[in-house]
Amino acid sequence: MNYLQTPLIYNLFPRLAGSCDRWGEHAARAVSMGFNWIYINPVNAPGFSGSLYSTKEYEQLNTAFVPPTAASQSLDVLKPALQHMVELGLHPMIDLVINHTAIDSPLIHRHPAWFQRDADGQVINPCAVDPNDPTKKTVWGDLAIVDNEESSDREGLWRYWTELVLHYLALGFQGFRCDAAYQVPAKLWQRLIQEARNVNPNAVFWAENLGCTVEQTRALRAAGFQYFCNSSKWWNFQDDWCLAQHREFEDMPSISFPETHDTDRLAQETHGLEKIQRQRYAFATTFSAGIMMPIGYEFGFQKRLHVVETQPSDWESGTMELQKFIHAVNDIKMNTPLLQGEGTLNRLFVNHPSLLVLARESEHAPGQRGWIVLNRDWDHSAQLLIHELQLDGKITWRDLTKADQHHPESHDGGFLEIQPAGVLFLSKTS
Repeated sequence: MNYLQTPLIYNLFPRLAGSCDRWGEHAARAVSMGFNWIYINPVNAPGFSGSLYSTKEYEQLNTAFVPPTAASQSLDVLKPALQHMVELGLHPMIDLVINHTAIDSPLIHRHPAWFQRDADGQVINPCAVDPNDPTKKTVWGDLAIVDNEESSDREGLWRYWTELVLHYLALGFQGFRCDAAYQVPAKLWQRLIQEARNVNPNAVFWAENLGCTVEQTRALRAAGFQYFCNSSKWWNFQDDWCLAQHREFEDMPSISFPETHDTDRLAQETHGLEKIQRQRYAFATTFSAGIMMPIGYEFGFQKRLHVVETQPSDWESGTMELQKFIHAVNDIKMNTPLLQGEGTLNRLFVNHPSLLVLARESEHAPGQRGWIVLNRDWDHSAQLLIHELQLDGKITWRDLTKADQHHPESHDGGFLEIQPAGVLFLSKTS
């Protein structure tokens, strides 16, 4: 199934979208751009901080997403919106946060053994230490760490998470983006994944694994996750680390993204340069098995998504119109076997200093090879000498950054001109 093999994920950030009866227009737009999954950040009732990722009541819907006509705050209120998404051809995915709860969650008092505590019996808040400066420590005082590993009532805790996952499936969700997956025991993930697939054999589990070690990532793979995050968003298209990471985990399908709710908007970082908005999206589709794009990227939104403060009134007028471009790129990925699956990427060094050339192979196109050619220069075009690709005969090429304007062309020898910030995909003509 292509939606499993090639996940094209639209992130509907619910704080920007508003109450769930308004999600349909965003889902319809996602479909029109060729996405097959729609990922929604946490929708549960939050604790005192109001953060989407600080869950107080797992069985209740955040009041910000409850329609005015709804009679309750039950998660069941989501069913019509999710059913509509499915009817449009989308596969809904929810953010699953089970490594911590809100510090004011009733679970802390109902099930005290489910939480990590210090020597004085106080619930422990999660924290992070700056690797570059150990004296800098960030403590999330609105959160409480769940003791999924050593709780004296581990079975009761794990059963609670299992019932939550099954409830999500009954609502209509078909996939899970698992927040901070490496902070949860692999055995718990194995159980949840197996229980979910007993109900829906095609249920997808995507691990949010940014920042974890090689060993932690491998453990998640063994737990049954189908997809992982990769770090290509931060690559400068030159240093070795990103390709080394891809080689390390090329047997583990990953998902790229040009930005997320945790990063600044790309359009803001680049002062509204549309060619970079196009470049980063086009590259992400060629780099890995899948892609995720947050709401508003298609319009060049510049306000960062905020898990507490964002609201529907933050919807921007937008400076770009990229819907046709995104649809064209998504269509190319879905219909090009060489661009499906994680694939193998090998760098080919060419004479032009601004060009990145990657040879791509995929198990979905055995015996074939394609070339991704990216111009790092935002201001000047660059020429690629065809003979540097070490192939004979004609090639077919397409400018992905202008996928909504440019159709495939054949070329025989000589050179190709790559526009500033351009991304071409080439393949050999049989």
